Amino acid sequence: MYVRFPLSLRNVEDLLFERGIDICHETVRFWWNRFGPMFAADIRRQRVSRMRGSTHWRWHLDEVFVKINGETHYLCRGVDHEGDILESYVTKKWDKSAALRFFKKALKRHGRPVEIVTDGLRSYPAAMKELGCEDRREMGRWLNNRAENSHLPFRRRERVMQRFRRMKSLQKFVSVHANFHEGYGLRRNLPIGDKLPLER
Repeated sequence: MYVRFPLSLRNVEDLLFERGIDICHETVRFWWNRFGPMFAADIRRQRVSRMRGSTHWRWHLDEVFVKINGETHYLCRGVDHEGDILESYVTKKWDKSAALRFFKKALKRHGRPVEIVTDGLRSYPAAMKELGCEDRREMGRWLNNRAENSHLPFRRRERVMQRFRRMKSLQKFVSVHANFHEGYGLRRNLPIGDKLPLER
């Protein structure tokens, strides 16, 4: 509940207490720190194994500004054509070397896509040229809406958490949050029976 919905630790404590589970909010924090990355890695591994053989895998890349202790950082996301978040990467500045690190990480984990949709930043083509995939780049005014919309749940969550204090904790949270949000969200484009067991 803490990772999937925009709730504070004390909100989760109250919700569990209403269900007869009496725990401290610090226990909730310990649970998500301990088990959140494990569950998120398992969800990501299953999704990657399903999508690796896809012949129409299209990536959408976009970055957003995040404040950490008053300093501006970049959160870059890679989203596939179905809206699932592939990678989240936090960095102090977004240049060719940062884009190169992001691409290497994403390509190693997910394989090569058919197309990569980006915005007009010059760091993307510079990094893609070095990796030999510049011919797969697409750019357009509304083509990248999938990546831009993927920031909305994070922004809601950021307001509830009253921002982040460390880059490391932000990187950890966005990685876990992305996989939980996609893994447990109800898909509107699928029949409900594909996501949840049908009632008898």
